[in-house]
Amino acid sequence: MPRKSLWFGLALATVIAVLVFASADARAQKKKRTDRISGPPSLSLVADNTMIRACNDAAARVQLVATARSSEGGALRYKWSANGGKLVGEGPNTTWDLAGAQAGVYQAIVEVGDERYLDCVAFSSVSVMVTDCPPPPPPQIVCPNVAISCPESATENAPVTFTATISGGSANITPTYNWTISAGRIISGQGTPTITVDTAGMAGQTIRADLDIGGYGMRCPASCVVSIPVSNKPRKFDEYYDIARNDEKARLDNYVIQLQSEPGSQGYIIVYPSRRARPSEAQARATRISDYLVNSRGIDANRFTITMGAAREDWLFELWIVPAGATPPAPQR
Repeated sequence: MPRKSLWFGLALATVIAVLVFASADARAQKKKRTDRISGPPSLSLVADNTMIRACNDAAARVQLVATARSSEGGALRYKWSANGGKLVGEGPNTTWDLAGAQAGVYQAIVEVGDERYLDCVAFSSVSVMVTDCPPPPPPQIVCPNVAISCPESATENAPVTFTATISGGSANITPTYNWTISAGRIISGQGTPTITVDTAGMAGQTIRADLDIGGYGMRCPASCVVSIPVSNKPRKFDEYYDIARNDEKARLDNYVIQLQSEPGSQGYIIVYPSRRARPSEAQARATRISDYLVNSRGIDANRFTITMGAAREDWLFELWIVPAGATPPAPQR
């Protein structure tokens, strides 16, 4: 064979061998790329609050942030789920709305994968505790406006009326009325808006009526004061008949107490003897009364006067209080 033909054959064989090898290598590289498996994305998940009270819309929202990166640098897809509440938003950031959720622990889950590799994903979860809402504060209780009407002054022995009027305050409360007075005696009306007070023996004194309105959980007080002026007329304090000596002393003791409580007043005692009594017996009775008042009770003899009245069927002794400047009573005939 000529040398030129031999070299041409060898060159052609070499080219063919290179092409075959290159084709095989290309097929191997393609197969290698096809068989390679991508790793899952890196992933972390955080919540801006892990303990909430789902009492109002603002406090019940939790912000969730998923931070992920594909190992191949490809685009990522996100899939969110939760066992309570409502997830709002897509992608790496979403809002978890737990408004109205009952107390308990809830979990949100995110699944992240590379869009090119459907079966290679990463998962992460976060838990949030929902606690009971505090009980609503009790309604604020407000006392009503309380006004008590009463006369500026009253007459001794004439009952005095105190009347309360209430307005405003918290609704749906049934008020109660508790009255107290500084002197005298409540005749009627305790527990109601109006009371009547006895003023017997209250000349020269004042009566203060205090009212406490109940039912509001606090004191709701009001008061009113009435003056009982000293009468310019004499008044009969007591009278008794022919009683035992000790009983007479007890009646005179009360009389002395009243005289002492009314400075400036005078005592005036009228003795009506029995028709059956001896002429000197009436004077003896008067002397006995005077001695007891002065010597046993310490009353100045100038503070009282004893006078005689007309004889009657039975003994009668009248004890009078005479205010300063008043005319003493005249014995009856």
